[in-house]
This record gives sequence, structure tokens and C-alpha cells, in this order.
Amino acid sequence: MKNPIVIKHAQGAPGLRFLGMGAFFKPSQGIQKLLTLLKNNTSWASTRNEKDIKTMLRKSSVIVSIWNHNQMIGFGRATTDEIYRAVLWDVVVDKRYQNKGLGKKIVKTILQSHEISKVEKVYIMTTNCKTFYSNLGFKIVKNQNLMLLENI
Repeated sequence: MKNPIVIKHAQGAPGLRFLGMGAFFKPSQGIQKLLTLLKNNTSWASTRNEKDIKTMLRKSSVIVSIWNHNQMIGFGRATTDEIYRAVLWDVVVDKRYQNKGLGKKIVKTILQSHEISKVEKVYIMTTNCKTFYSNLGFKIVKNQNLMLLENI
């Protein structure tokens, strides 16, 4: 991998959603490549489908993907009110490309975006990557509790 291409998509990622745009603004079956990336490199995305991925993208404030030629090798997104709160979601790097700084690049690109850069608090929920996020400045908050209501 020489120089991976980092794309900060427009809000809602219309090029990715409608045309499957990837690196070099070429149609490249981007939605299918995103589904493959998520399913092959996470334990939590096995039930995602194309229709729901398109809705997820449409409702996201900041979307970043990383490409090696025509292959999506990294992805992350955030939602925000652009003032008080933002949440990072779905940060994933292909296992074959991990430990090369790509995850850090995704998170930093999201955090530096104009939609997120002035937000008071940025949240991330993680199961296995506490050290990764701690190294980026995130702190474990012990006086708050994660609460979950599952509608499925």
C-alpha cells in the first residue's frame, strides 16, 4: 500500500449512496465494499444490509472512507448537533491494514471536520479498543453509565 486515499464525503455521502463512488470519484460499488469491510472486520455488523447502510449514511453528519486503489480499507462516521455533542460510530480498518495509522487518520479527520471540531463533547462506545481511543485523547468516564434500549 503506497498512499491510501482518504475521502471525507459530503454530509449524507450522496456520491457513495447513489453512485457507489470510491477513490478518484469513480463508481466502484462503494456500498457493497462498505458492507464487506464491516462484515469481514467487525463482530457487530453481520446483519447490516444495503438499504439500512444507505439510510445510516444519509443520516450521518461526517463520513470518512479510506481506499487502497479500488478497495475500501477503512471507514468511520459521526453524528452531531454541531454544538454540544457528537458521537463517533463504525470506525473500522481492514485487519490486513491495521497498525498502520489508518484508524487514527479516520478519527482525526472526523474530529477536525467543521461539523465536529467545535463540539463540546465527543463520545465513543467501544468494547475492544479502549487503548486505541485513549491514545487519541479519549478518557474513560466512570461517573456515567452506558444505558441501552434495544428496539429490535
